[in-house]
Amino acid sequence: MFFDTFWALVLGFTLSGLVQAFVSKSQMKNVLGDHRPKTIARASFFGMVSSSCSYAASALGKSLFSRGADFTTSMVFMFASTNLVIELGLVLFILIGWQFALAEFVGGAVMIGLLTILIPRLVPEALIKSARGALEESDMESMAETTWRAKISSRQGWKNAAGYTMGDFIMLRKELTFGFIVAGLASTLVPVHVWNALFLSGHGFISALENAAIGPFIAFISFVCSIGNIPLAAALWQGGITFGGVVAFIFADLLAFPLVMIYRKYYGNKLAIRLSLIFWLVMSLSGLITEGIFLIFSAIPNHHMGKMSVTHFGLNATTALNLIAVLILSTVYWLYKTKGNIEMENEFAQDVVCKMQVRIADAPAKAEHDGKMYYFCMPGCKESFLENPAKYM
Repeated sequence: MFFDTFWALVLGFTLSGLVQAFVSKSQMKNVLGDHRPKTIARASFFGMVSSSCSYAASALGKSLFSRGADFTTSMVFMFASTNLVIELGLVLFILIGWQFALAEFVGGAVMIGLLTILIPRLVPEALIKSARGALEESDMESMAETTWRAKISSRQGWKNAAGYTMGDFIMLRKELTFGFIVAGLASTLVPVHVWNALFLSGHGFISALENAAIGPFIAFISFVCSIGNIPLAAALWQGGITFGGVVAFIFADLLAFPLVMIYRKYYGNKLAIRLSLIFWLVMSLSGLITEGIFLIFSAIPNHHMGKMSVTHFGLNATTALNLIAVLILSTVYWLYKTKGNIEMENEFAQDVVCKMQVRIADAPAKAEHDGKMYYFCMPGCKESFLENPAKYM
């Protein structure tokens, strides 16, 4: 599975790094102050071209909210940045077919619509105001922005893009590795009858409803998020879960247990619990609705079509694409290693815990140690650093 998807991962992360380097996050924040349809569409687009890392998305969503963005719009941005990204669609297309790649965008639109409707009605304004007040506002003023034309024509701009690309890879290394290993074990060692016992089948709408409801629960207990859950989704599809159940599971990357704990730290217990339940409802409904849409157009594949194929090494298209991907990744890595001390550029810093590249003006967390300021992609990394600074220095 990794051999099949390597080129797609490199392409997706490289494109994501380019966008993150050349598109200003401060400009995003200035236009996300409400949840009107136009603003929601704008937040969805910004999310699509942002990092696909679930942890980074949750941190940036919190940062947008704490700086004045509308809460609903911040959540839409967070969902779009993990579920409507090109690398996700490419890996879905390769592992389980074009139907699932298309369902990502169809279901993503449904999910964003449900979030826009449900969050303002199910989350009391008092909870939102309390959470906003509890968040510490950064005292770092936004720096003067360089135009994207100037960035794209400079060598430093491309080095910054390489930093974002490598940062995303490094940030997701555990999720990707764990996801492929778990999927490989699940697809080869778990008997089909175990999956069949877990998911109802042959009961029409009842089966579809149960599968869509249990998909996010599997994501919650599997600890796999971001693109790392796609190989496991392929294994679940092969094991017998319904189309809508797979879609709901894929969308539930933001419901993994570690992320729920992060929401608790960001927004407090009450809002985190309410948000998690709303997310579960939205993910399950989106999977169910998407399955209904695909049923109408007779676009749901047969399960035998979802069986993961084994690609053999040799002179084939996948090998050629992977070789090109190796050249691209080598170039990106060279730019990344020759970019010098990114903190000296006075714009970027590197999270010493997870190695993510963060923009200093938008860093979700920071801490001073021995007279030096360190910047982090999320409060969790900051806490890990403060517990044992020597480990990361």
